Amino acid sequence: MTRDPDSAQRFYSAVLGWTFHRTRLGEGLYLAFRDGAPVAGIRALGEGLSLPVAWTAYFAVADADVTVARIRERGATVAVGPLSFGTGRAALAADPAGAVFGLWQGQVMRGWRVGRGTAPAWLELRTRDAFAAAIFYAEVLDWAGEPPACCVVAYEQDRVVLRHGNDVVAQISGGAVDESPDPQVRPRWHVHFRVPDLDAAVEAATGCGGKTLSPVEASDAGRSVALSDPEGALFTVLAPPE
Repeated sequence: MTRDPDSAQRFYSAVLGWTFHRTRLGEGLYLAFRDGAPVAGIRALGEGLSLPVAWTAYFAVADADVTVARIRERGATVAVGPLSFGTGRAALAADPAGAVFGLWQGQVMRGWRVGRGTAPAWLELRTRDAFAAAIFYAEVLDWAGEPPACCVVAYEQDRVVLRHGNDVVAQISGGAVDESPDPQVRPRWHVHFRVPDLDAAVEAATGCGGKTLSPVEASDAGRSVALSDPEGALFTVLAPPE
């Protein structure tokens, strides 16, 4: 969600190589595509919404009303909705630690995936208590539920790892985060986007008014760096291992 969709489109086109198209999912929403596959959405912040410019993780649910009731039963907050939106219904909520996330009940575009291809590499929840967060989301979103749900949850290397088939789609990590107004340290969902060339993406981001927020980190997954766009939305870019 952004205050200036046109500027956001120019920035992410330059940094991530996306193209944008209008959709039937609601006025003011632009879907981003890479190599013909949908990867993300950009929408203007509505009037009266006191939300920061940020990337928000949306999770598909079968029944938004049931999911919202589960959220409230567990002491979390529903900020908006469920509201009719284009071809479906959407809601915004915050988990017990304050991390904001969205819900979507409705059609999911063909080819929309996380964890493979040109889609987001994965979503990461940075929170205080990873185990408590895993229980909350499993109960609310039916992760690892019965009958067999869409995802399998495992605890690996001090992180909760969520898989859809063989693809890692999300991770939950605990640690030193607090209620600071600094978005880099408060509990939040963080998105990792794949790029073919890390250095080129960083050069494009800084040239278009973005900022580099971390040193380049190397792991088995590849090289990555945290960035912010000109409005302050945080994200990480990840390039394949050399």
